[in-house]
Amino acid sequence: MQNLHGNILTPDGWQHGELRFDTHITALQGQARDPAGNADDIILPGFIDLHVHGGGGRDVMEGGDALSVITRIHARHGTTSLLATTMTAPKREIEHALSGVATVVAQRTSGGARVLGVHLEGPYINPGKLGAQPNFARDGVLNEISSFNNLAPLRVLTLAPEVQGHMALISELVSRGIRVQLGHTLGSYEDGVEALKHGASSFTHLFNAMTGLHHREPGMVGAALAHAEYAELIPDLLHVHPGAIKAALRAIPKLYCVTDSTAAAGMPDGNYKLGRHTVTKCMGGVRLPDGTLAGSTLTLDEALRNLVSLGLDLDDAARRLSTYQAELLGLDDRGQLKPGAYADIVVLDRNLKLKAVYVEGEPVNLTSEK
Repeated sequence: MQNLHGNILTPDGWQHGELRFDTHITALQGQARDPAGNADDIILPGFIDLHVHGGGGRDVMEGGDALSVITRIHARHGTTSLLATTMTAPKREIEHALSGVATVVAQRTSGGARVLGVHLEGPYINPGKLGAQPNFARDGVLNEISSFNNLAPLRVLTLAPEVQGHMALISELVSRGIRVQLGHTLGSYEDGVEALKHGASSFTHLFNAMTGLHHREPGMVGAALAHAEYAELIPDLLHVHPGAIKAALRAIPKLYCVTDSTAAAGMPDGNYKLGRHTVTKCMGGVRLPDGTLAGSTLTLDEALRNLVSLGLDLDDAARRLSTYQAELLGLDDRGQLKPGAYADIVVLDRNLKLKAVYVEGEPVNLTSEK
């Protein structure tokens, strides 16, 4: 049995007291108190990242042991569970990646984040809005998606709703427990609203790779701001201007944060793989040769500090890194610090720097290189 003492963010708000746990939280005792009133550590639910392409020099599409490296890198930055995210690619390459994911879904890597399943980002996107995706976009086919799901559990799937046949596909995927997100799309405001009616849950990297907001053509961004309960956003302060982030925070109740991280996360400047692409990390960003942003180097501990720097209260920022993601996936045992939940825990000092991370009760070595 392990225990931690400090300012604990619970589902009912801040408590100052003690948290006891093994693989799960066994007890939480304390008194309601604003953390500003003392100098003790901040104890938050472990971060959940629903959009991870890579880290530590490795890419999800490599398959094999790549995810062991990726999950350890992100755990050292407070991410305790994640979705391995694929790229648009030929079927055989996606199958290769999913085979690698299946291995770590079945057996978590020691010292690494739990892989909850897959975010299939493409190939069912609009070829006119690829962003940094390779040009292998195609129409969605239920049999192919089912075959992917048989290899590794698909928890989230990004598609462009305006593509022929995709609106009906949304309803079928939702009935099978797959959360559908709208992204890499040239769809209109009306397409977005219709997709939400068919059961779409969220929007992929809001503002990026989708039709923007215009006062006479609200676009996919307008549909999200007007109607969405959930949407993911990359808060590296490079993909989205702080003013746009603040607008989305006011409009979308459960806006949550993702990294969209690439192999370059946690690595020095240089060239790295992103699916079939070679991307370059420099000046804090990751880009294709033509300058297009290609994922990020963001980690979720940095995302927390960025949100707080924009004026969010710490408890609000923390929920956008854990609680809302768990709710989107329908998980009651992650994203919250409460008895019975997994002991996925992040401990920070008063400057919001990581002091400790626990994944299902296992302490993570924050200084390990691999």
